[in-house]
Amino acid sequence: MLSNIRIVLVQTFHPGNIGQAARAMKTMGLTDLVLVNPRCFPDDEATRLAAGAEDLVQRARVVDSLAAAVNDCVQVVGASARLRSLSLPFHDEPDAMARELVANAETDPVALVFGRERFGLTNDELRHCSQQVSIPANPEYGVLNLSQAVQVLAYEVFRAWRHRPESGFVPQRPPHDRPPTREQLDHFHAHLQRVMQASGFLTQPHARTEEQLQALFARAQPSRKELSLLRGLLSALEPKDTRDD
Repeated sequence: MLSNIRIVLVQTFHPGNIGQAARAMKTMGLTDLVLVNPRCFPDDEATRLAAGAEDLVQRARVVDSLAAAVNDCVQVVGASARLRSLSLPFHDEPDAMARELVANAETDPVALVFGRERFGLTNDELRHCSQQVSIPANPEYGVLNLSQAVQVLAYEVFRAWRHRPESGFVPQRPPHDRPPTREQLDHFHAHLQRVMQASGFLTQPHARTEEQLQALFARAQPSRKELSLLRGLLSALEPKDTRDD
């Protein structure tokens, strides 16, 4: 579905913005980049500022008109900071636009179109769009850099996609940030009990100290890395002759 969502940049002046836009796309799972008459492309600055998204820059298609970039699309949304004298449907909240775009992308190509850095899209170019969208911003200074605008709308699209049940999206967590297993927790509590007994901290068998500490750690929900740090601390405090090697 995300592969059907196209980002179109019209007459981009600074090649670095192409690279930064590609980087913004890749962080949100978008891969289809089309450039309409860029001032300078290919360019080393575009590649350098892609910072890990060089593959998108290398695969970007260059065409000579907006019509050529979007002719196969069933929905074309022009990003515009201001309303134009056109009777196009207008989204002043990008999340609603993103949900519709993602729904259409399930079966057909769709496009988000961004204009020039200084003055955006012309009215003639917006006539190739089926809708307009703007990004809510400070009314006293609502100017976004081109790549920032791409990032915001790409995020809205990615969010709309991952909220669909069929996306199967599961956030990736580093192994050390995952919750510990019950076995790891049991080893930790046994280690804690051993150190408390060896230190003389546990002197009253019926004080429910261990139970209260277990409840404390259950509420804290330490990660595997945090549990490992705690066990390292216990090992440093534990007398050598009581260690369970």
